[in-house]
This record gives sequence, structure tokens and C-alpha cells, in this order.
Amino acid sequence: MTLSEVQNAISEKKICVLIPTYNNDKTLKRVIDGVLEYTENIIVVNDGSTDSTAQILQNYPAIEVISLPENKGKGNGLKTGFKKAKKSGFDYAITIDSDGQHYPDDIPVFVEALLAENEDILLIGNRNMSQDGIPKKSSFGNRFSNFWFWFETGIKLDDTQSGYRLYPLHRIPKKYFTPKFEFEIEIIVRTAWRHVPVKNVPIKVLYDPAERVSHFRPFKDFTRISILNTILVTITLLYIIPRNFINNFKKKSFKRFIKEDVLESDGTNRIKAFSIALGVFIGFSPFWGFQTLLVISLAVLFKLNKVLAFVASNVSLPPFIPFVIAASLFLGAPFVSGDSDIFSQELNFDLVKNNLLQYVIGSMILASTTSVLSGIATFLFLNKVNPEE
Repeated sequence: MTLSEVQNAISEKKICVLIPTYNNDKTLKRVIDGVLEYTENIIVVNDGSTDSTAQILQNYPAIEVISLPENKGKGNGLKTGFKKAKKSGFDYAITIDSDGQHYPDDIPVFVEALLAENEDILLIGNRNMSQDGIPKKSSFGNRFSNFWFWFETGIKLDDTQSGYRLYPLHRIPKKYFTPKFEFEIEIIVRTAWRHVPVKNVPIKVLYDPAERVSHFRPFKDFTRISILNTILVTITLLYIIPRNFINNFKKKSFKRFIKEDVLESDGTNRIKAFSIALGVFIGFSPFWGFQTLLVISLAVLFKLNKVLAFVASNVSLPPFIPFVIAASLFLGAPFVSGDSDIFSQELNFDLVKNNLLQYVIGSMILASTTSVLSGIATFLFLNKVNPEE
């Protein structure tokens, strides 16, 4: 695209450039001047800088400047900028760091990628983390972040930590829970949960230790990021995956579900059979309240089909619970000595203990037996209707 084409596209698509900054007076002017070559739709959030940032910004009366009285973190600065951008009528915001690591002449990369899509999309700059000069801790942190983003969304990206991004302002969440560096993880995960595509676009990156000022605090910020990922993983296992499965199932007929989500799902027939066997085992096991967490975690650990395992674990849905309990008590009775009559009028500790032990033993027998049988039956069925070469 030519410069004029990029400028016209920025105007037509209602794109602004958001620059959060905190004590980056060495590089801020260079970044702003570079962005001005493409657009004057610039919002700078001065997050309580104590250097000469305020004086530098006085030289740019044409751009929007939001000055915060004290530093509250990059996440808070971005949230403030997003709110202003939407209020000003913009539909998209390109965020670029003010520390000089991002090249403003990569703005056309984001614009072209947006124009190529037929829907709203969140774009993240993909830095070459293997090039010379990239700190090893940054490369490791990026791989760590990529893994958890994949786990939480099912989307594989090469770079999830770059701050050079394009956000669809009307598709991102309205409320957030994190104020600092971890905000950039929260927003992409929660936007992906809203079924907004998240993709990488190639960008350049510059790490100049002589002028770059990083405000990342390794221990504190890594701890905050770890806590956030723990919360997001829990939400993924207990709500997002079940929600997506139920919504997907509602949209399809049973025949189409079997065809697309079972026969044509990921994995060999053997993997699918093991996935269903795992689900049935967890479903009949005495892990009430933790079944979804366990089945998804184990499916990921053993690289099984998460959807099939989750579906199979629902053999203990509420209508079937009385039958599951009755069968478990029946199977466990021969292994428990003493009084275990559940219909006894007398309630005492020994009776409760015996009934509980009877149920636990019986449920494990039931879970193991039905797991093996369902796995074998599934494997035979799949090999018959969908034989592998």
C-alpha cells in the first residue's frame, strides 16, 4: 500500500493510534513523529511520568493527550486510552509502546491485515524473538505466555506478549480486573473467549539497552501474571470449554455432531477411544464438583481429545445420579463389613462411614469397568464406520 492509501484506510476504518507512556522521554518524540507520518489520530496517555515527558507532549498540540496524576500501570493507561478512543468515535486502536522497540513504519502491516479480513479481529505483532539482542528472559517469557494462551483459548500464536497490537474497540470487554502488565494477557484471552479471531502479523523490533527503559519487575509482575493465568485456566476448565461445547451442540443435529465432533475430530481412533474411556471413568468416579476440571486437565496432560472426554464425563448428569449411586452401593457392598443399610432409621458415625466406603469402592469399580467397556466399544465402532489406513 502507498502512504496515501494507508492514510485513507486509517480514516475510513476509524483507526487511532494509542501510545501509553511512562518515563520514556528518550524515545517518545521519535515514536510520535513516526506515527504522525500516517495519521494525526493519536492518543497519548501520560501515566504519571516524572521525567520530561510533559514538556515533550506540549510540542504536539494537534494530538490528544491524557495526563494521569500518578503512575497506575500500563493496563490502567490502556483502559483509559480505550475509553477515550471509543468516546471519540474510533472503531479500532493500534497500540504502540513508547520505549522505541516498535517501528511506526509497521503500521501499514496492521492496516493491510485488517482490510484483508471480513470481520473484526485482534492483531498482535509477531516479533522475531530469535534475533540477536533479544534478552533470553523475554524469549522464555513469550513462550510461557504462548502456551497458556493456547491452553485458555485453543489458539496457537508465536507472540502473545508484544504490545504492538490492533484492537477492535467494540468487541473487547468493557470491564477488566488487572491494572498492570498482566492486563495485556487478560484482554486478549477474554476477547478470544468472545469468539473474536486473534492473529499475529510480522513486525520488526529494536532492543537498544542504551535508550530503552523497561518498567517490568521480574518477580512481582511474573507473580501477578502467574496468578492471572491460574484464574483464567480455572475459568477455562469450569466454564468456557463446557459453554462452547453446549453452544456447539445446540447448533447441530445429533447426526451432524457425531460426524463432525466425533468421527472428524482430532486424533486417531485409538486416541478417541481413550478420550471417551477417560471421560466415562471420571464421570462415574466419586469426584463430585471436580469432574470437569479433572477430565479436561487429564485430557490435556495425556494429549487426548478434550471435547470427547468432556462429553463422556457427563454420564453422571443429574437424571442418572440415583442410578449411579445405587449401582455403586451394590457393587461396593461385598467389600464392606458391618452395617451399611442406607434405609436404616438410626444414624451413627459407623453407618455413615460404611455407606461412604461402600459407595467409594463401588463407584471406582463401576468407573473402571464401564471405562474399559466404553473404550473398547468406541474403538470397535470407529474402526467399523471410519477405518484407518
